[in-house]
Amino acid sequence: MGLISGLFNVIFGNDRNVIVETAEVFRQNTEEEAARAQEVRLGAMAQFAQEFEAARKGRFDQIMDGVNRVPRPALALGTLGLFLAAMIDPIWFAERMQGIALVPEPLWWLLGVIVSFYFGARHQVKSQQFQKSIAQTMSFAPKVVENLSALGGLRATAPGLADAGHDARLATLSVVPDENTALTEWRAQNPQAATK
Repeated sequence: MGLISGLFNVIFGNDRNVIVETAEVFRQNTEEEAARAQEVRLGAMAQFAQEFEAARKGRFDQIMDGVNRVPRPALALGTLGLFLAAMIDPIWFAERMQGIALVPEPLWWLLGVIVSFYFGARHQVKSQQFQKSIAQTMSFAPKVVENLSALGGLRATAPGLADAGHDARLATLSVVPDENTALTEWRAQNPQAATK
């Protein structure tokens, strides 16, 4: 019994664990690493907090922070608004796009440079392809107007929708009353009411 307790005393004695100490030579202690990582994170957060407190010196800095947050959401929401406008009122949208088609190419380049500078790594080729696609889309505007007027003529409330036109047979059939089966059966069952 003394040999075993002596062995345990060598391995685990004096508040130490030879197995754990040996394992930590080959693999670091996960708990201690987590504690060190937490200290690093807390230090970084404290540094960021000091930087933001130092940066917020006055109302101008707050206004500039707000202005810097506007362009991306404005462009995203504006693009979605253009899609909605194209679906709600295609003629109004087509008129606006005709105006965009008149913008000179150097101005498109300037816009491309500004957007590239603001958003990073954009290419001038994309802006030129965008202008080309706008021109192609605008070429569809007359066909869209024609399709919309044809669709509007198919509404049940459109005047003259049931007009037979020059078809005499169809005009004659439209004034001939249809046979009413229920009324015919009722007259057969009530002969005296049918003669009145």
